Amino acid sequence: MAKIDLIMPKMGESIIEATILKWLKKPGDKVSEDETILEIATDKVDSEIPSPVDGVLGEILYEEDAVVAVGTTIAYIETDAASASTGSSGVESSASAPSPAKADPSPAVVTASSSPAPVKTSSPAPSDVAENLPSNSELQANGSRFYSPLVRTIAKQESVSLQELEGIPGSGLNNRVTKADLMSYLSNRGTSSTPTGSTAAGATANVSAQKTATPAAISVGAGEEIIEMDRMRKLIADHMVDSKRTSPHVTSMVEADVTHLVQWRNSKKGEYLKKYGEKLTFTPLLMEAVIQAIKDFPMINISMRDGKIIKKNYINLGMATALPSGNLIVPVIKNADHLNLHGLAHAVNDLANRARANKLKPEDIQGGTYTVTNVGTFGNVMGTPIINQPQVAILAMGAIRKRPAVLETDEGDVIAIRHMMFLSHSYDHRVVDGFLGGSFVRRVADYLEQFDPQRQI
Repeated sequence: MAKIDLIMPKMGESIIEATILKWLKKPGDKVSEDETILEIATDKVDSEIPSPVDGVLGEILYEEDAVVAVGTTIAYIETDAASASTGSSGVESSASAPSPAKADPSPAVVTASSSPAPVKTSSPAPSDVAENLPSNSELQANGSRFYSPLVRTIAKQESVSLQELEGIPGSGLNNRVTKADLMSYLSNRGTSSTPTGSTAAGATANVSAQKTATPAAISVGAGEEIIEMDRMRKLIADHMVDSKRTSPHVTSMVEADVTHLVQWRNSKKGEYLKKYGEKLTFTPLLMEAVIQAIKDFPMINISMRDGKIIKKNYINLGMATALPSGNLIVPVIKNADHLNLHGLAHAVNDLANRARANKLKPEDIQGGTYTVTNVGTFGNVMGTPIINQPQVAILAMGAIRKRPAVLETDEGDVIAIRHMMFLSHSYDHRVVDGFLGGSFVRRVADYLEQFDPQRQI
């Protein structure tokens, strides 16, 4: 009987690890090809993992809530097949390659560290800087813990030394330091002394003592209750704090007269529904103006990496979407600049519906280059949105309201009832100055105000 490795799949270009949420099968259960075996979660989306073959679920190497690097064997499937070879499903035959021992579940290869580290002209001693951490195999040989590529990257950016890392209590498997552990440590870094001279054994003892200590009780007064944040809310909290820590936010606001756009949409929505079988909302109409403005100001469509500006010659437009749970997710319309109005409307409706039904795929929320958020759906007239890293800007679209406004006519100025809305543009002041950030949002408003009321669908 052949033994097939069930591999933690790669869920996207930027995903390096995932959390096992729930095993739907237990050892000894029969499984069919494409039958769901377990549910996993990344910092992007939840997914179901199917069986690649018919067989029986054998040994499970990682329990629920374990954080596992992609490419790691998480379980074995026993099958009657004589042999199996590696394929696109990411499954390998254990007969042709050694499988990892359960006592050492760390992945044998970490792809994020396969390229050489950049050479610096001057740097602190290699033993002190996280950028020059020894390999995981060297660390583990000396009794130290495994550090994921994500933790290594954050440690490098924040100049966290190896001694500091060794002293951070880990909540992961085998006391492994997770991103949440490191972010929690960094948030309190300035209020506590940095551990010095700690050995691996001392760090392990410190971790053990802290894990067994009774947590401090939370005082709750009359009429109060404790509500635990769910996993997605915790991730959102981490992303928001990371963004504010990374980017100095500046927000520019303009007001736009969208009367022609509103009148056109109201007159055409019935015809549109009859022709295409789906609703025409304001969102794709507003997105058209954003896309045109990005083409006019391409340096708003960038990101930063290692101190360098990465200019994107494509427009992947993220759309912040509120979920029934109250959480937020940002599905992405890929190559939005290649879509006409119907293409944008269909993409908006499809992604929004699948987001609310929790049916988004990992690729649906990756690769965004610019994000819009429609705070007007909550009745808000404006907002100061937080940038969706690693992007450098985000646009909030406020509610459309009827208000008196001054119009210039050939006979002089008059006051008329117009449909008005505010646009709020938050941007990263490290790379986007006030001229670019302010000019961009003004250009979006110009396109909205110049909407052709004679346009055909």
